[in-house]
Amino acid sequence: MGTVDDKWGDECSVIGDKGEIEYIDYQNDKSVCSYDPSEEGPIVISAPFPFVEGKPRSVFVGETAIDSITITNTTSEAVDLWTKIYASTPEDSFKLSLMKPPSTNDVKCQAGFIDFSVMEDRMLQPGEALTIWLSCKPMELGLYTTVVHFDAGNDRIERVAFLLADDNISQSLASKNPYSRSQRKKKNSTDTFVSAGSRPARAPGRVYKNRLPRYDIPQDIRALIERKQIPDVITGGLTINNYASYFKTLLIMEEIQLEEDMGRHDMEHVTMRRRGVYLSLVVPGLAERRPSLLQGDDIFVKLADADDTATPFQGYIYRVEADEVYLKFNNEFHLCHNDGHLYNVHFKYNRVNMRRLYQAVDASKDLEMEMLFPSETFASRLIETSTLVPISCSLNEEQICSVEMILGCKGGPPYMIYGPPGTGKTMTIIEAILQLYQNRKHGRARILVCAPSNSAADHLLEKLLSEEAVHIQEKEIFRLNATSRPFEDIKPDLIRFCLFDELIFTCPPLGALTRYRIIISTYTSASLLNAEGVQRGQFSHIFLDEAGQASEPESMISISNFCNRDTVVVLAGDPMQLGPVIFSRDAESYGLGKSYMERLFEYESYSSGDENHVTKLVRNYRCHPEILHLPSSLFYEGELIACKESNDDSTSLMTLTNLLPGKNFPVLFFGIQGCDEREGNNPSWFNRIEVSKVVEIIKKLTTRGNLSDSDIGIITPYRQQVLKLKKTLENIDMPDIKVGSVEQFQGQERKVIIVSTVRSTIKHNDFDRVHCLGFLSNPRRFNVAITRAISLLIVTGNPHIINKVKDASSLPTMGMLAVFCMDDKKFLSGSPELERIFVDEHWNKLLWYCVDHDSYQGCALPEKSLERTDNYPAYEDRINYDGEQPSSSGEVGWDHPGLSRAGIPEPVTDEAEWSDGWR
Repeated sequence: MGTVDDKWGDECSVIGDKGEIEYIDYQNDKSVCSYDPSEEGPIVISAPFPFVEGKPRSVFVGETAIDSITITNTTSEAVDLWTKIYASTPEDSFKLSLMKPPSTNDVKCQAGFIDFSVMEDRMLQPGEALTIWLSCKPMELGLYTTVVHFDAGNDRIERVAFLLADDNISQSLASKNPYSRSQRKKKNSTDTFVSAGSRPARAPGRVYKNRLPRYDIPQDIRALIERKQIPDVITGGLTINNYASYFKTLLIMEEIQLEEDMGRHDMEHVTMRRRGVYLSLVVPGLAERRPSLLQGDDIFVKLADADDTATPFQGYIYRVEADEVYLKFNNEFHLCHNDGHLYNVHFKYNRVNMRRLYQAVDASKDLEMEMLFPSETFASRLIETSTLVPISCSLNEEQICSVEMILGCKGGPPYMIYGPPGTGKTMTIIEAILQLYQNRKHGRARILVCAPSNSAADHLLEKLLSEEAVHIQEKEIFRLNATSRPFEDIKPDLIRFCLFDELIFTCPPLGALTRYRIIISTYTSASLLNAEGVQRGQFSHIFLDEAGQASEPESMISISNFCNRDTVVVLAGDPMQLGPVIFSRDAESYGLGKSYMERLFEYESYSSGDENHVTKLVRNYRCHPEILHLPSSLFYEGELIACKESNDDSTSLMTLTNLLPGKNFPVLFFGIQGCDEREGNNPSWFNRIEVSKVVEIIKKLTTRGNLSDSDIGIITPYRQQVLKLKKTLENIDMPDIKVGSVEQFQGQERKVIIVSTVRSTIKHNDFDRVHCLGFLSNPRRFNVAITRAISLLIVTGNPHIINKVKDASSLPTMGMLAVFCMDDKKFLSGSPELERIFVDEHWNKLLWYCVDHDSYQGCALPEKSLERTDNYPAYEDRINYDGEQPSSSGEVGWDHPGLSRAGIPEPVTDEAEWSDGWR
């Protein structure tokens, strides 16, 4: 309670003018949920609109929500009472009344009813209880908040009330089951005897020339890592002499984490159904690759009521479909199986891809050192070029220069194509490959092309085949696929460039492989070439597309195994976009999360932009200039040049005047205050209010027929939000709108991109920021998200939350940007009441970029945040490379939850690791 000075006369209101509130975080502000009648003073005031299961009460848009407030005077003296709605957001959305508001809009019922914002001087007698009514009729989706002040004598009592305005869509998505954190399952062991199943057939008679070693994890290293200690080879840093041992140790750290993550997907008391010769098992989350299961993986099962000594049955995956896997066990198991049986299921991590990485790192010892450490072993080179006659007539100056350099290169360290979003790096790669194919015949040019995913590799194949000026003979180009890739996953018109047996992809023998002039593969599947015996130096050129997305050991699969001194290696990508996906926090922080391309940029020959080592493409052909402006200034030193043709459909999109307030500005921020939710034992977040708002926006966009569903993409960082959006879009017959994470949209584009940020509370902002989840404190994820749109970018989110985080004491390496003072209190440094607000400069600039161009709609804006004058330190710059341990005082020690041993925020890549607090 506060004290009100007795300074008013007979004609003055005790309450005074209305106040203002920006945003009260109902999950963070202590005054919101602290009401306890037992702790009240002599004047007892009830709390209106109490929370339901920890969340604000829901009311439909257009309906009136009503609750009573009881004020009781427990003293022996009369008390003057003044009541006022101090502030509401939206403004004037709450009203007070002495009568219960009518529940209908009937004129007769409304007669005589009066509501007000201020209830002036009333005398509350001893023991008297007064009931007044608080009501709200929301007209828009979102969170409604009010602060009511009660001045009783010299005391002021405050009550804060919240309502969540829903519509039919958002209400249908409300959590049905309260969230409960799933218990960590005990570790299952498969080291004992098992009853083996039937492994899927492989290509008959295939004997690999180079078999992958087992690369079993040394027990002493495993024990060290499981004790959360870092091996000495890692703490000493990466050098020429420890390259292989350094990365192999990082891979061991990663593999141990992957084993643990896979175990979290174990299931208990589940059924399997007969499906012909198979048994099918439904695996929740499989469609989102949680867990990531492939054909040939093994699974162990026991009857649920079997004791711990029972022998588990080993089954193999034959087919993966949506959220279901088809399994085969031994005949005995199939004969005894009944669809009513309950089983406990244990998933085992498949080590094949990890063994490929170990092998690639091991093979690096035979590489020329300038490939790994160019500044220490290789003098500056000068590439001699000749004038290029482009095959594609649409190449610009930088692209032509890049291709000329690649054609003139004679080996040595990699040549880089630094391609920010939409600058045509793929087109540049295609031109270089076609030039080599057409002009260096008779076996002089043999090319390996690698991409991070099957879809990206297929895209490269399609681009090569689509160039009419060069006809690539079918017998000279091959698309290499892993045996685990589903046959139906590839387009029918590309299947003739693949090899398969009984609908299972396979690799040709060595004799056939050496006859191809172009081989296209994913990074990891390139190891199949080594298994078949392809020799170092077989390829004159190796192209690694989207090299910024691959870990260094992934890049080494092709480089270590096939490069000699004369091999030309070309890396294309953008280190300012998303990097490798790494699951071990320690492995990520010590370098496994840094791509080979990014590490090479630390050397002056690349960072300085030396044209003999790198070409930077700066002409963007994707985005509207106003969409491009912000990422160009934030990430590319303002160098990007907007080259998108103006005669596209951008103008027609601008005619949606009911949606875009800034008629000619293609970036819209729609501010909405929603509610973060989780349900069941699913740790992923969703915001049903934002789902409904996104659907409303889509309906407005498609009303005039300017756009098809395939023109629209929705980016959101949480799996549960993705699922809620997909379900809703299917219900309204819009299933072709792609919804996915930033990672799923990297390398893609849509005419319209809608970003749903989800977050609506600072409490969870903190957790996301420390663990590098969502969009927060991840500049690369932000960069990718806002550069996917061609003509229109729309962001939905809470402007009070999205660009700031409270209490960054767990982020000791980040400077304080602003101090947040509540109720005009001046908090001093070191005070327990200090609220430190840190500004995410990227989201902050995006918000005010829209505001400044009259392109903001929705809830009231926050005060404009103080902006940093310096940039965030690079992620790796916050690592203590000097071997000095962070303080062990308990705040930033080695065991501080939320910090890695390197003293930086620990990233989480799997939402199943989340909890309500620190782990």
